[in-house]
Amino acid sequence: MERRLTALSERFPIAGIFTISRGSKTEAEVVTCTVTEGSRSGRGECVPYRRYGETVEGVLAAIRAITPVIEAGTTREELRRAMPPGAARNAVDCALWDLEAKTSATPAWHHVCAEAPHPLVTAYTLSLGDPAAMANQARANARRPLLKVKVGGDGDMERVRAVVAAAPQSRIVLDANEGWSQDNVLPHLEECARLGVALVEQPLPAGQDGILATIPHPVPVCADESVHTAAGLEALAGLYDAVNIKLDKAGGLTEAIAMRDRARALGLSVMVGCMVGTSLAMAPAVLLAQDADYVDLDGPLLLARDRVPGLVYEGSLVSPPEADLWG
Repeated sequence: MERRLTALSERFPIAGIFTISRGSKTEAEVVTCTVTEGSRSGRGECVPYRRYGETVEGVLAAIRAITPVIEAGTTREELRRAMPPGAARNAVDCALWDLEAKTSATPAWHHVCAEAPHPLVTAYTLSLGDPAAMANQARANARRPLLKVKVGGDGDMERVRAVVAAAPQSRIVLDANEGWSQDNVLPHLEECARLGVALVEQPLPAGQDGILATIPHPVPVCADESVHTAAGLEALAGLYDAVNIKLDKAGGLTEAIAMRDRARALGLSVMVGCMVGTSLAMAPAVLLAQDADYVDLDGPLLLARDRVPGLVYEGSLVSPPEADLWG
């Protein structure tokens, strides 16, 4: 049966401004890939990430370049060898997963999860700001069980103390986005332990994190920018306690499953995270995250407008995707 691939860019406004240590943005720029066979189509979404030199134009060009191969019938495993990891491969891979589910009438979760998927508690992200602004964000979301707090600059511990005071019942995960240094990482971790922080994500720049093997971890430390694919996990096992698996970094659900299984074998805890995207990007990650230690799939909660239909969020509880969305 003839197969066709199309891709386009879309923009979804963010509710307010989303700020991390590397900058701010007011909209999510995504690329949506659709693979069609006969009357059935599968979709996948990616978020190009400038941290890795990705742009919307570059991702669209990469998908155009691989289109003849996909239309010739390439499988997901073959795609892993034909494209490098990253956002472009993620969009194509997830579209193939969705197409397989729709053509076989077998939900994708049968191949991803050990059992039927259930709703998950996701973190909710607080944007980087001054302590008073972050306390206001925390106070407004103090009923959420898990808050992910963006830090990564001078005054970080004041920010954390303000958030903890404003949301005393919430578990706190910090995400420094490579914003700490070898001089302050241990004092910051020790203060985080005193404040009851559950996890600190990517405190040091990727490639400068060797010191993590030589210092105590009073709070577990999670790799994000330092980890992309399963092949890189073994080198991180002595540095980190956990890894953040994101489909856009891994280059799709196929590679992300391999990462999850390898991380578990190495004794690493697993977070399943996301870029700021729509429910279409989160849907496959919800299946991947069914047995994760930490779930950070709040992308649609940060948007002023999501896709319709989208995932169902009730507070911080996100339900598995219905077939009309994905999988």
